[in-house]
Amino acid sequence: MAQIGEAQVLAALKTIIDPDRGGDIVSLGMLSGLVVRDGHVAFSIEVDPKRGAQAEPVRHAAEKAVEALPGVLSVTAMLTAHRAAPQAAAQSQGGHHGHSHGPGGHSHGSQGGPQGAPQGGPQGQKALVPGVKHIVAVASGKGGVGKSTTSVNLALALAANGRKVGLLDADIYGPSMPRMMGISGRPSSPDGKRLEPMENYGIKVMSMGFLVAEDTPMIWRGPMVMSALQQMLRDVNWGDLDVLVVDMPPGTGDAQLTMAQQVPLAGAVIVSTPQDIALLDARKGLNMFRRVDVPVLGIIENMSYFCCPNCGHRTDIFSHGGARKEADDLGMEFLGEIPLHLSIRETSDQGQPIVVSQPESEHAQSYRRIAARLWDKISGGGRAAPRIVVQ
Repeated sequence: MAQIGEAQVLAALKTIIDPDRGGDIVSLGMLSGLVVRDGHVAFSIEVDPKRGAQAEPVRHAAEKAVEALPGVLSVTAMLTAHRAAPQAAAQSQGGHHGHSHGPGGHSHGSQGGPQGAPQGGPQGQKALVPGVKHIVAVASGKGGVGKSTTSVNLALALAANGRKVGLLDADIYGPSMPRMMGISGRPSSPDGKRLEPMENYGIKVMSMGFLVAEDTPMIWRGPMVMSALQQMLRDVNWGDLDVLVVDMPPGTGDAQLTMAQQVPLAGAVIVSTPQDIALLDARKGLNMFRRVDVPVLGIIENMSYFCCPNCGHRTDIFSHGGARKEADDLGMEFLGEIPLHLSIRETSDQGQPIVVSQPESEHAQSYRRIAARLWDKISGGGRAAPRIVVQ
């Protein structure tokens, strides 16, 4: 199969005429963020926010033109709408996000957020998610520490404790919530503007994994990631929720900064394993939240120890107690430890997380205790989260 390159993609896109402006989208400078990699193509088309959904035919035509090229395996085309001024942004609706293997598109807010929300500033100035009382980010400084498993079980534990809970999979590049929550299919949009979240175990869930095939690589650049996150937050009908748990991607990149700066987070939970290198990365993640004035609610030590299911012998594979010591050193709360256990992994892989499939187990009860403490902290039932000072 012939390799597709940027030149062929640009040539195809030059055939797409914007009817409102009377020129092709490339010459008009409407194209941005073009990525061509191993047959997968992604790009954004910038439009006036006032046009909103009316620009969808342009996006669709551009997507089809590129999709028809020899060597193209997938196309991800997105409309982005940049606000001209705060007042204008407050009245505008965003563009649409689409992809070649799913719904034609769904509306999303502008890069600055709906209602003219500022990029940063105090938490009270950030655009709210209607109906959601508290948003909690579950984050880690590095991958492979079990953050998504922790997010799922914490969300289910909060629900088991009597809360109305939603779960947002913000890990754009590696969405895992459809599999872990045992959900398949695509979200619907009855009005063509807002998506209805998927649901299982009493939890409302939204993930890029519902919109893109599981084996489709996400090759988006920063602006496209930020637009997708804003869409999944503000153009989803979350309804009335006590808590929206956000499974963050690992690290401290665009997605994390978007969430921290533009979303009114009640706080962040840091997940780490006990070994030194994971704790070093966890400290970086904690530092990022501190610098954008997001309270760190505490740290969870995952894979804290291994207990042999046959003989009961305990082994500290990744050391033990490092996260507790780190929390003490930083003056933050240690929320609890979760062992490395086969049943936690198996139930998550099977789409039946341990909190719902084995609710009376020791591990499920550990998640419920952590969830109860989190609720106390974000709802005012416990003492206020301390200010974190990292030397």
